[in-house]
Amino acid sequence: TGYLVGMIVSGIRASAANLSAKKIIESAKREAAVILKDSAVEAKGVVLRAHQDFEKQSDDKRKDLLALEERIGLRETNLERKMGLLEKKEETIDFRLDEIELIKDKLVEEEKGLEALGEEKRARLQQVACMKQEEARRILMEDLEKEIQYDMAGLIRRVQEDTQEMAEQEARRIITTAIERYSADVVTDMTTCSVPLPNDEMKGRIIGKDGRNIRALEHLTGCNILIDETPEIVVISGFDPLRREIARASLEQLIADGRIHPSRIEEIVTKVKAELDESIRKAGEEAVYSLKLTSLDPEILRTVGRLKFRTSYGQNVLQHSIEMGHLMAMLASEINLDPALASRIGLLHDVGKALDHNIEGGHAIIGADLIRKFGESATVVNAVAAHHNDVEPESAYAILTKAADAITAARPGARSGATEHYIQRLEKLEEISNQFRGVEKSYAIQAGREIRVIVQPEAIGDAETIQLARNISQQIEEHLEYPGQIKVTVVRETRCVEYAR
Repeated sequence: TGYLVGMIVSGIRASAANLSAKKIIESAKREAAVILKDSAVEAKGVVLRAHQDFEKQSDDKRKDLLALEERIGLRETNLERKMGLLEKKEETIDFRLDEIELIKDKLVEEEKGLEALGEEKRARLQQVACMKQEEARRILMEDLEKEIQYDMAGLIRRVQEDTQEMAEQEARRIITTAIERYSADVVTDMTTCSVPLPNDEMKGRIIGKDGRNIRALEHLTGCNILIDETPEIVVISGFDPLRREIARASLEQLIADGRIHPSRIEEIVTKVKAELDESIRKAGEEAVYSLKLTSLDPEILRTVGRLKFRTSYGQNVLQHSIEMGHLMAMLASEINLDPALASRIGLLHDVGKALDHNIEGGHAIIGADLIRKFGESATVVNAVAAHHNDVEPESAYAILTKAADAITAARPGARSGATEHYIQRLEKLEEISNQFRGVEKSYAIQAGREIRVIVQPEAIGDAETIQLARNISQQIEEHLEYPGQIKVTVVRETRCVEYAR
């Protein structure tokens, strides 16, 4: 009985367990179905969102591609335009190359002609001078090189193109306004000056016995003393204004003193030179005062004063520099630059002309080096150095200096080109003479028809003076062009001085 009951209970429990298990399974199935359904819905949503994202990305990509296509189209257009420009440049280059080929052909023809001339010259040299072939070849090569360089320079000048920019209306207005505001006298220097005499008897005293007085005066000053039939007047001729002023002042003092003999002449000339140094300093101070400038180094001040005795194309350089200072100040005020700085540059722009007889190089570079040495600013130095295009301009002041210099030179009557060329020839004449050993000093006189050379007696003997005169005349023939003939006079003088105490 107990066993049956146990079996029954076990069966009931088993049935209940089966039933519970079925319920659990059905519940799990239902939950699984719900989860499966939810998962399917969620998957569809994910797929839908992925699709939408894909569509959006596709649209973005499509827009990017369209923009890229547009940019590519613009680039193609630009490339086509550039290709057109390149084709034009190629055509220009081809044209230039054709010109170069023509020039090269001409050069080849000229070289062939020169070779033929060279062969002829070589044969002639070997026959006449009995030179060795190597020596004749060297001489011919030197001649050929000079001739080819000359021909090349001519060809280059013919094919170069000069371009100039037209000035703007505002620039013309500024320049016109400045010119209207400033009006200066035209100051030109001649190559002669006259000294009045109290009577015609003084002419004989100036000449002296056997002409010793006038020779001493010409020797010490480097000027010609012209005494003619003009009553009560003596003319002093010299291309160097400084020498001419020394001669004029010396002659006036000698006439006033009445004692005229070689030793007194030498004493007076030495005294006048010292007085002239003081006059130079005052001239520099007056120029600075007229432009209201300050803090100018004393050495620069003296150099500016020396410009009083320099001319350029017949125009007095100091007056030109003062005019430049005023004009540049007015131009600077028109374009909002510093008038004081511009005026300073204008006064100093030609200061190198007071030194360029003694220093190698152009006056613009010489002047720039001088004022740099004495502490002028970089702007001033560059403007002075650049006003003749020796260096590149670095500021508006440098451009302004070039413009103002052109304005002052362009005024009617301001400059005389013939006088300047004449003076340059005389300066070259003295330069050729001074380069020889033993020459103490030399003077071009008689309007350039004579060069008088004073030599050091301890360095040059009497016999050597003849050879020196011949060498100087040969150098003048090679390096100068002049009408007529030039007389070369070499003077060797020995002085013995003792003092009785």
